[in-house]
Order: sequence, then C-alpha cells, then structure tokens
Amino acid sequence: MSEPRRGLSPFFPLLLAVALVAGLFIGQDIASTSGGPLAVFQLRQPSASDKIGQVLDLIDQQYVDTVQKNALVDEVLQDILQRLDPHSYYISAAEIRAAQEPLEGSFDGIGVEFAIQRDTVVVISPVEGGPSAAVGIRAGDRIISANGEKIAGINITNEQVMKHLRGPKGSEVVVGILRHGKPKPFDVAIERGKIPINSVAASMIDANGTGYIKLVRFAKNTHTEFVAAADALKEKGMKRLVLDLRGNGGGFLNSAIDLADEFLPSGRDIVYTEGRHSPRQDAKATRKGGYEDIPLAVLIDEGSASASEIIAGAIQDNDRGLLVGRRTFGKGLVQEHVPLPDSSAVRITTARYYTPSGRSIQRPYGEGIDYMDDFEARAGHGELLNADSIPTDTTKEYTTLKGRTVYGGGGITPDLFVPTDTTESSSYLTDLFFSGTLNQFSFDIADRDRAKLLARYKTSAEFAEQFTVGAALLADLDRYAATQKILVRPGDAVRSRSQIATRLKAGIARNVWGDDGYYRILLEKDPAYQRAAQELSMMIAQ
Repeated sequence: MSEPRRGLSPFFPLLLAVALVAGLFIGQDIASTSGGPLAVFQLRQPSASDKIGQVLDLIDQQYVDTVQKNALVDEVLQDILQRLDPHSYYISAAEIRAAQEPLEGSFDGIGVEFAIQRDTVVVISPVEGGPSAAVGIRAGDRIISANGEKIAGINITNEQVMKHLRGPKGSEVVVGILRHGKPKPFDVAIERGKIPINSVAASMIDANGTGYIKLVRFAKNTHTEFVAAADALKEKGMKRLVLDLRGNGGGFLNSAIDLADEFLPSGRDIVYTEGRHSPRQDAKATRKGGYEDIPLAVLIDEGSASASEIIAGAIQDNDRGLLVGRRTFGKGLVQEHVPLPDSSAVRITTARYYTPSGRSIQRPYGEGIDYMDDFEARAGHGELLNADSIPTDTTKEYTTLKGRTVYGGGGITPDLFVPTDTTESSSYLTDLFFSGTLNQFSFDIADRDRAKLLARYKTSAEFAEQFTVGAALLADLDRYAATQKILVRPGDAVRSRSQIATRLKAGIARNVWGDDGYYRILLEKDPAYQRAAQELSMMIAQ
C-alpha cells in the first residue's frame, strides 16, 4: 500500500484556524481605522466535529487566491489521522484502486512480468495461462509500442507502461514486439484478461525432503495458493517445511487465520483482537488443517509485519514450530475501512492484535519515537547483529502452551536468532547492488545467452546445480562496472567475490526461469534458511 503523505505539520489544522481567526480580527481593525468597507464572514459557534469544515468553507469563500479545496481537504484529513497512530490514514479513491489489486489477487491486463532495461520494456516472463502466453509472447521480447503509441525511450516509467498495457477484460491492445532473430518489429493483438497476482513467489524441495515456500503477501487467494504449493511438494516427498515470511508486510487477516489453521490442531488459539469500542474476538483453529504434524520452521525478519506476525505469534505461542531470523516489524493495530461518499476512505485503528499468550504485537509509537525510521534504529543499537541488543519488555512475561517464557515489547522475537550477514559485505558490493549495475549485467547475460541456457539446462534446479560463475564472467562484470563509474577496489572485490557470484547467478536465473530460479540459488548461501533446514533435520533424526 502507498505510504501516507506527510507534507504538513502535525499542528497544521490548529495553525490554520488560528491564523484565519487572527486575520479576521486584524481585518476588522483595519476597516475601522481606514474607513473602507470590508466584508466580514460571520462564523457561528462551531462544534468540534464541524470546525474544520467551517474553516475550509471560509477559505473557499474569502481567501485571496484560488485554492484546490479538495486537495486541501485530503491533506488536512491525512494529517489529523496520522496524529492518532502510525497506521490510521486517509486514502483517496485512486489510491484505493491501486492498493486493492495486490490484495484482491488479480487485475485486468495482458499478463507479462516486465522490466525496463536501458529505456526499453523487456518481457521477463509471460504469466502462465495469461493472454500474452496464449499468443506466443516470449521472455526476452521487447515491447516497443501499444496501439501505435511508442512506449520506449528515456524516462519511461512502470506507471506509464502499465497505463498502456492494462485495461478492461475483453478489450484489445496491439503491441509492437522486437524479438531476437527477427530483423524487423511485428505487431501482436492481445485480448486483455484477468491476471493473477500470486502470493507464493517460490516453492521447491531439496534432495533431503525439506520443502520451501516463499510468501510475499497475504491476499484473498493466499491460502489456496499455499495449499496447492504444499500439496505439490508433499507429492514430491516433502518431510519438513520452511515457510519464508521475511519481507512479507501482511495483508488480509482472514488469509493469515486460514494459513495458521493449516498448522494448528482444532481448538487452538490463533489470534484475538480487542479495542476500547471493539469487544474481544477470538480466532481458533478448526479441524481442516492439512499440515498439523509436519515439522515446521518459519523465517522472519524486520520486514515481516501484520498478518506475518499473526502467523509467527500463533506458531510460537502454541509451540508448533521454530521461528528463525530476526525480530518482526511490530505492526499490531487493526484498521477498519470506512468508505466515504466520493469513493475515498478512512482507515482508522479500532483494536489491537494479540497473540494466543496475550502479547500485543504492536511496538511502541508516539511522542519522541521515530516510528518510520525503526530499521535504522535497530541497526544503530546493534539489534541486527546481536540477539542481546533486542529490546524486550521483561516486565511483561507471557507463557507459551508448553510453559516457555516469552516477552512483550512489540514484534515477535525468533526462537533462533540469525544476524545480518556482513562477512562478505563491501563498498563494491553495495555499489553494484544499489546502482542497479549487477541487475543490469545479469539481465544482459541472460538476454544474450537465453537460448543457449535453455538448451543446456532443462530446469532452474539443473542450472543451480551445474552452472558456475567463472573468473572470466566476473572480470566482465568488473569491466562493465568501471564503465558505470563504479570504483573496483581490489580488496573489496576479493572479499565479496563469492556473494557477487551468487547474486549474479541468481539474477541470470530470475531472467530466464523467474523467481523460482532466483530463490533456489540464493537459498544455497542463505544463513537463516540453512539454519532452519539443519534444525528441522536434527528434530526428525531425534
């Protein structure tokens, strides 16, 4: 979801009213001394509920310059709500449409995953079963026009591309395609259709029977997607499961409850909500869970929020599995969506989420706390590197189902802490990654060698096992980095060489096989995943 606008001071509504009232008194005084006429706007005694409306009407009728009243109203509403807590906010009608797509789980379009490379729209992969796949659009195709209008060039943005490619189901768009091996561009007519937005980014199984499922959001179809992925892994011999919720910012509460229900026996507590005007409501597991007995580890980090934290809290408090990683974000406020007549809405906090043991998931906020810069604060006091630096409220002790002590203080603290890996970090790696140079080079190699790679490696698993990033390819990357004005420091390059090679290999895999290939390679050197898989294997052996 889009971040709320923060352009106005928290005191803007108050200052606005005071300034206007003061201006009226000054104006009256000038009129009495100069003898000139001055229109005076009569304000009736306002109640607290309509004072702001009266002031905005005053601006509309009396202010010296033209004012965009609707925009001003939006800003004032946003500012008032943001003073309540970090997650109450006003959302415009346009923002609602954009925010609903990832949670509803679909949109209307042509069905391609694309990237803008060198000011050109390049197809990373057509969505399986989508309109583009049906008409033969391939990975690596360049989309250069839509309905005769050019969509390539300097400063082309993702938003501009989507504006051209998305549209109502059943409508048609003619796209201009430039393809390797064909000397001239050609046109393809595509009828737009429903395109799924997937929650499962990757699902795979290793040779030892450890399954891995990566969830990137909690949308309407998340539970269905998870069951389909888990059932497929089970058929392949899955003996244990690592569920990756790192970086998953949450979504629909019901999807989180349904997923937790897969792992918990009937009657177990999952989560409850309670607020000043919201009576306690409990969510409990039912008999429908299909994975109540499988050994389970859940990966979490500072990007795991809301629905992800509900899953983590339910698993931990019921002693159902192992949490591995770092403390979660700490977003445990329940927002009620209140639509307004103009299709905009207010999302206002009405309750808090509590884990089965009674812990509030929400971390502290308010005066003196820089809520939005929490990640920098965690890095500053060492929490990302040392478990002893995690702030916990030891005055608030809670007990899991089997009697383990857990603490309040916001967020969910893992059972096994895995610090951020800095052993191979360097300025060179940082520059390669954040400048986009590594991503661009990975794309170029995949684009150049796509046919050769697909002919040699039938699956991403074969590529992961057999392909090696050699010295020659790394030297090519160094030379390309130099053309992008990135300083190649010899010591840094040596220190980060293994990490650079892994990320380069993963980038190539993503551009050829999609996210499944990308995550398969990154997991080979992922300390949290490796620790979780090791612990699960030991549990079974015992």
